[in-house]
Amino acid sequence: MTEKNKYFAVMLIDDNEIDNLINQKMIEASGIAKFIYTHTGARSAIEFLKNIQNLNEFAAKVLPDVIFLDIDMPLMDGFQFLDEFEKLNNESREKCRIVMLTSSINPQDVNKSKKYSYVKKYINKPLSQRNLDNMNI
Repeated sequence: MTEKNKYFAVMLIDDNEIDNLINQKMIEASGIAKFIYTHTGARSAIEFLKNIQNLNEFAAKVLPDVIFLDIDMPLMDGFQFLDEFEKLNNESREKCRIVMLTSSINPQDVNKSKKYSYVKKYINKPLSQRNLDNMNI
């Protein structure tokens, strides 16, 4: 990893493919991560994380350091993802820090996200260079 790569891997979870693409391009341009995993559904993302944690000693090497999570998604929303995330093993929960990345400006969503210890930040879409520079999580 270069000095610029703060993180080995980050994960984007958003049902909107255009938002994922825009955010992926912002992350690539910032150079903060070596790898970017994208998921258009929270269920596939949680399954991906469960599969990685089964890699045992390799899990820590490939788990994302940061997960950018949308709230409003079909089938499984961001809060349901967080409930499933809490069931992962300690190593997974400690390695993956979660940033809510959403278009929701609902104060209830902001407050609800604060109840999850794994949620480190709440950012409104789209990601900006400033958001990424000031992330420090």
